[in-house]
Amino acid sequence: MPDDPLPSWNDGSAKEAIIDFVARVTTEGGADFVSENERIAVFDNDGTLWCEMPVPVQALFVNDRLKALAPQHPEWKTTEPFKSMLAGDMKGVMAQGIKGIEQLAVATHAGMTTDEFNQIVRDWLSTAKHPKLNQPYTSVVYQPMLELLGFLRSRGFTTFIVSGGGADFMRVFAEEVYGVPPHQVIGSTIKTHFEMRGDSPVLLRDPDMDFFDDKAGKPVSINKYIGRRPIACFGNSDGDREMLMWTTLGRSDSLPSFGMIIHHTDGEREFAYDRQHVLSGQLDKGLDEAPGYGWVLVDMKRDWKVIFPTTARAAPET
Repeated sequence: MPDDPLPSWNDGSAKEAIIDFVARVTTEGGADFVSENERIAVFDNDGTLWCEMPVPVQALFVNDRLKALAPQHPEWKTTEPFKSMLAGDMKGVMAQGIKGIEQLAVATHAGMTTDEFNQIVRDWLSTAKHPKLNQPYTSVVYQPMLELLGFLRSRGFTTFIVSGGGADFMRVFAEEVYGVPPHQVIGSTIKTHFEMRGDSPVLLRDPDMDFFDDKAGKPVSINKYIGRRPIACFGNSDGDREMLMWTTLGRSDSLPSFGMIIHHTDGEREFAYDRQHVLSGQLDKGLDEAPGYGWVLVDMKRDWKVIFPTTARAAPET
């Protein structure tokens, strides 16, 4: 139909559920009407808005940064988690747990100003390409989700990203790629401090984690930075489970709510995975709980006509 707000979605229960929910909460005088200032929608990033396999994009950034910095740190050759990361051994990295991830983030994301870090990320994104699609990472985003973001905003929703990825990393590209401005991007952070460099004030990134925005941390950061419970939440793994629960369960304000999980089922056009543990997490409990909690499960193979924008689809792996 010409007025289809989600043209890359196949007709089916998932698409119908989205359109029905938006219609209900935006119809003035309706029983489920929600005022615009309360139309908050939150989105995970990795695996929800862009491709997170074979490993999350920021992990590839970390790997390239480690290689660039390794000559200054010969001890990394024999010290975990640096040894495994430099060797491309992701199982070894995963074996180090959250502590290992934090060590890698601090080693590669600190010791510079916020402006310097932003430029490093921009430079990397301008040349780095996805190993399967041979396209810039900012092109390997999900076309159906770009349409969903635009649809929600056209109906008065404010869209936020709430991700385990680095907030400053995502803020470099989120507005251009997703239409989500930096102040609506929430993620993991490292500590910073203010100082003067001559006549210029700067924020320096310290070698110390501030907050890891995953699992139960996501509702905490939503409350801290947004101050309202969302009425719509979109994720793809158990790392988003608490955020989905916070959005949809036991609301004291009695507002209608919507939860959706993107299920990666298309091994030909993208990747197929769920319960197995991968670096970005896994979808295990969420698969079991979705029916009982009323969360909509999106089958990528069945529900999406296309996965990536045309430019990304045009260049398969060589």
